[in-house]
Amino acid sequence: MFAGSIVALVTPFKNGKVDYETLGKLVEFHLKNGTSGLVPCGTTGESPTLTYDEHEEVIRFVVKAAKKKIPVIAGTGSNSTQETIDLSQSAKKDGADALLLVVPYYNKPTQKGLYAHFRKVAEEVNLPIILYNIPGRSGVNMLPETVAKLAHDCKNIVGIKEAAGSLDQVSELIEVCPKDFTLLSGDDSLTLPKLAVGGKGVISVIANIVPKDVAEMCKAWFKGDIERAKQLHHKMFPLVKALFIETNPIPVKTAMGLLGLCSPELRLPLAPMEEKNLEKLKKALHDYGLL
Repeated sequence: MFAGSIVALVTPFKNGKVDYETLGKLVEFHLKNGTSGLVPCGTTGESPTLTYDEHEEVIRFVVKAAKKKIPVIAGTGSNSTQETIDLSQSAKKDGADALLLVVPYYNKPTQKGLYAHFRKVAEEVNLPIILYNIPGRSGVNMLPETVAKLAHDCKNIVGIKEAAGSLDQVSELIEVCPKDFTLLSGDDSLTLPKLAVGGKGVISVIANIVPKDVAEMCKAWFKGDIERAKQLHHKMFPLVKALFIETNPIPVKTAMGLLGLCSPELRLPLAPMEEKNLEKLKKALHDYGLL
């Protein structure tokens, strides 16, 4: 159910408000271009700047727009366990197929605290849960043994979006977790290497602008067409690097503005790109054939 190219959806804004008309067009864009799943209200969706009501409404809207054609994995993680439970229960009520739960950020829990946090949410919300490990954002790395204990102890913790940037950690996760546990890349530049050691797909930023290529790379790999998968990896690699030249989602939102997919509008404290970085992004888009 959770494999292939899954997009970490941006949240389009217009004059400070969520632009639901454009959000609906983005969902259709992904349905037409082979995307395997949608993640609203993740990091790329600027979830920290959404109000509680906006967070719930964006998930509700995406679920409705997806029309059950592909799964919706709602980003409902927080650094408060109770808030995570509340958002997750709301997403379940609104029809989400699964949850993406980030490692609690800022308060830097211990491994014992991480286990207790995720176990509590899993007990309170009966939906499939994908953990999200991103130490560069959260300030703490959830270790493979903690993930494995959660996967063994909680039947609805079914996978992880792994974004620690370490292939060693990916390999260890696959070794210690149950055979049916799903590992998804959280680093676009490492998607193909992670598939090679046992990953099942990616929750992708670049899929916001080239969904067909990300989907084709994943499909090529699983069909055994390794050369085609490698070709697509190398094609996307320079654009991936440009999309992370500043804090995500600043570059991808900017790129989507340049491509006419949505407004480049961000919410503070995210700010428009520096001019020198904007020129690098434009060059990468041009070299890719998008501009």
